[in-house]
Amino acid sequence: MAKDVKPTRKELMQIEDRIDLSERGHGTLEKKRDGLIMEFMDILDQAQDVRGELSEDYERAQKTINMARAMEGDVAVRGAAAALQEHPEITTESKNIMGVVVPQIESSKVTKSLDQRGYGIMGTSARIDEAAEAYEDLLQSIILAAEVETAMKKMLREIETTKRRVNALEFKLLPELYENKEFIEQKLEEQEREEIFRLKKIKEKKEAEEAAEKAESEAEAAAVEEPVASD
Repeated sequence: MAKDVKPTRKELMQIEDRIDLSERGHGTLEKKRDGLIMEFMDILDQAQDVRGELSEDYERAQKTINMARAMEGDVAVRGAAAALQEHPEITTESKNIMGVVVPQIESSKVTKSLDQRGYGIMGTSARIDEAAEAYEDLLQSIILAAEVETAMKKMLREIETTKRRVNALEFKLLPELYENKEFIEQKLEEQEREEIFRLKKIKEKKEAEEAAEKAESEAEAAAVEEPVASD
């Protein structure tokens, strides 16, 4: 790349400006990368907790629904499920974490009281109530897991993008700019040495010419004075 650069002082100043800008950008991106990693680790810890709760809620939901089926039969369980009138509602908003927009999921009508589930209280047993409650808890965990997992994936993608930019500046752009700067400085130093050498030669030539003229003048003066001395 250095061979394509014009070795001029103007070009050198422009490259120095680009180096300064790139170094400041590199520092900013490094801070952003480190901040994103810290935020990601917090979300990762939260995700691990949520996954554990989700697994526990799933096992509990499976146990309670199997128990309800065994005690009440599939028909009764399906009938209780079909009686649901108000379905859960989910809305999504967004929040900004270190410049990364991540989803914020809000839910309503997930957890219900006995009289809100639609089936008759007298016609069902506590087993169905337990299963309904367990699946409500499971749904809450799924919603939270979806929010956390999506945020984690978005943060991870942004970290990778930022790392690529940092590496591009650190290992590609900045080394090339430093190489170009060094190339121009060397060329300018060579041009300066050549100019000094040329000026030195001009000075020596001029001094030689002046010495020759002086010697010629002195010789002419001496030639004029010799006849006068003879008289």
